[in-house]
Amino acid sequence: MQPPTPVPVEVRTELARVVERWQQLPLDRAERHAGAVRELVQRLADEVAERTGQDPWPVPDLGPATLMDQLAVMVYDASEVGLPEDLAGQLGDLRRALA
Repeated sequence: MQPPTPVPVEVRTELARVVERWQQLPLDRAERHAGAVRELVQRLADEVAERTGQDPWPVPDLGPATLMDQLAVMVYDASEVGLPEDLAGQLGDLRRALA
């Protein structure tokens, strides 16, 4: 049995699609798209900080190999605090941009 998660099913599904697409990209293409992924990760981090009354903090750039882990953590954190409502849509936009 899986432990409960605050991440809605549609968000989990879209995150899995983003991760799968990311893993299929050659490194040079992943590096070209890394900025868009980092932007979403940072935006989610900023929204979580705002919602929880914390100061915003820069998410470290650890390279393309860790971006999906950073994205997954921020998706979980954002879902836990109820933000944002259109997260599945944002992930879908990101997935389509990775083409």
